[in-house]
Amino acid sequence: MKVKLFVLLTLISLIAIACSQQPTNNSANSTEANSAKKKIGVTLLTREDDFYRELETGLQEAARGNNFELLVQSGDKDLSKQQSQIDNFLVQKVDAIIVCPTDTQGIAPAIERANAANIPVFTADIAAGGGKIVSHVASDNIAGGRLAAEYIVKAINGEGAVGIIGQPEVQSVVDRENGFKQEIAKNPEISLVPPLNGGGVRDRALKAADDLIQGNPNLKAIFCINDETALGALAAAEGRGKTDLIIVGYDAAPEAVMKIKAGTALKADVAQQPRDIGAKTIEAIAKHFKGEPVEAKVAVPVKIVDAESAK
Repeated sequence: MKVKLFVLLTLISLIAIACSQQPTNNSANSTEANSAKKKIGVTLLTREDDFYRELETGLQEAARGNNFELLVQSGDKDLSKQQSQIDNFLVQKVDAIIVCPTDTQGIAPAIERANAANIPVFTADIAAGGGKIVSHVASDNIAGGRLAAEYIVKAINGEGAVGIIGQPEVQSVVDRENGFKQEIAKNPEISLVPPLNGGGVRDRALKAADDLIQGNPNLKAIFCINDETALGALAAAEGRGKTDLIIVGYDAAPEAVMKIKAGTALKADVAQQPRDIGAKTIEAIAKHFKGEPVEAKVAVPVKIVDAESAK
């Protein structure tokens, strides 16, 4: 009896030890969840603009809902820096890359290197001029340009000289400018003066606007391709006492909206939805990972914001 009891107790002890070494369902699930988490490299144009901070928020919120880990970098409007960031993502073997190109054409070779590494690339806000892109998610910039033109046409009663301060190295900006020109062309009494490049930054746009105003004394309006450009143009207009000038910007950043509401020469803005752009980019990536069809281009709606609608 004693021997049988000893054997029984020994078996019970061995079973208990074995059970204690088995992972719980929770730990197994946790391990599976961690191994399933996809890493996505993100290189933004900049983090200095409200627009891109909002876009990043949209990316992060949607990524959490899809169990994605984002590795977010800022290109700081520097092509070589952004190229290096993409190359670093390749070394890290991320599962996908999101690019907001600093230079539409210049970023193509880095995207082609990602293609060669079989890493899917998605663009947000700004299109790339080369390489294979699974999906491009951006505002409907041609429609935005048309909205800006419609506002200006009405504000100047369909006649007079109109200027553009653009940024031709960025495709989204080119689309805005093209939409603007298409709508303006419907009004034969409006003349477009040669556009100037403001580089998308305030100080350079101020100089471009000053040149436009000085070289065209009868200038009635300026379309600016983003709010940094619009605020630079506003500073130039105020510096020259040009109180009757109509300026329309793009982005509806808080500072610009404040100037619109204050009754300055900056009369309106085309408002984008950067959080939606971020969310829809992550949505496209999630579909791609599941093997579902993904739209090559996703257009996010825009709208006009003026003093009345900004109240």
